[in-house]
Amino acid sequence: MTNKLIGSKEALENFQFITINGKVKFDNVNKVTKIAYYYSKAVKAGINLALRGVNLNDAVKSLYKIIPYAFYAETAYKQTLTLVGNGCSKVRRRWFACRGNKADKGNRGVRFHVEEDHVLVKVKDPWGKWIIGRAYFGKKYLPLLRELEKLSNKREEGYGVVVSFKDGVRIHFQVPLWLYLKYFSTPKMQGYGLVAGFDLNSDRLNVVVIDRGGRVVSFKTWWYSEVVSHGYPKDRARALRLSALSQSLRFLARIGVDYVVFEDLFVIKGRRFTRSKRGNRKITRFAKRQLLTHGVIKALRLGFNVILVNPRGTTNSEEHERVMRLRGFDRHMASAYLIALRGLELIKNS
Repeated sequence: MTNKLIGSKEALENFQFITINGKVKFDNVNKVTKIAYYYSKAVKAGINLALRGVNLNDAVKSLYKIIPYAFYAETAYKQTLTLVGNGCSKVRRRWFACRGNKADKGNRGVRFHVEEDHVLVKVKDPWGKWIIGRAYFGKKYLPLLRELEKLSNKREEGYGVVVSFKDGVRIHFQVPLWLYLKYFSTPKMQGYGLVAGFDLNSDRLNVVVIDRGGRVVSFKTWWYSEVVSHGYPKDRARALRLSALSQSLRFLARIGVDYVVFEDLFVIKGRRFTRSKRGNRKITRFAKRQLLTHGVIKALRLGFNVILVNPRGTTNSEEHERVMRLRGFDRHMASAYLIALRGLELIKNS
């Protein structure tokens, strides 16, 4: 059975690529820092253009005056549109990026060649020649990057690149998801057609498994309550949540689940806050979309089919209240059950 990803157009667009990260040493880091400085200025300037509704072509012409390379200016404005769309109007960090395009042999602004133990990269300097660097991703990624290099040279695939400056100079390659899964998947045995619904929360992970008739086969909660306490380290909290998610997927593989269903957070425009200060702190500290992204990629790697469903009504509706009353579920388990049912409905209608 070939694993699939089913979801909204917005969700599928967010899962076309996956980012792999490496450290990079440039021959002239000052020139790279200069690109990042002016790129960030372009993003900041693009915010006003985006709020005024300036189209892409006109915006690129304007931002070209700040960073004189059209592909950097275009990428900067596209990132600005994303920031504004997410309600963000400030740029705090310094970085630069160049979008990929298979017609441009992968990427016009950043080129690469895989060597024996590292990746040779060339970054376009808007004010001069190419800047040479050596990137280190780890040997396990080199076969993937070699194939990507061949595909991009044949104009069959593109790749986006981001260069950041947190914890040293780092480079981030956005590689096609299908290619990543080709090298890093662990196909599982075909199960019994069971469907598992996930409800991701700041302090727990709820899962309900149903069969093709909608009957509950199993349900389970993975707790990490300590992560919402005041002052708990964010990195540690993230590690515990990701560990719980990995444990749950391994459990589902053992009991014969073939489909895992998550909320489609990409159709939600913003967070909904409560009157509770403690509850709002949970919301702001909980990177739910990040956890979702990890869950989707992990599930695909393990050979599951992944379905993303609109979460509207799964946490606060008459149907939700009825499920809690009839099945004795708490509100989180009831949400997981409704999410599983919506996934089952999509399976039957596909």
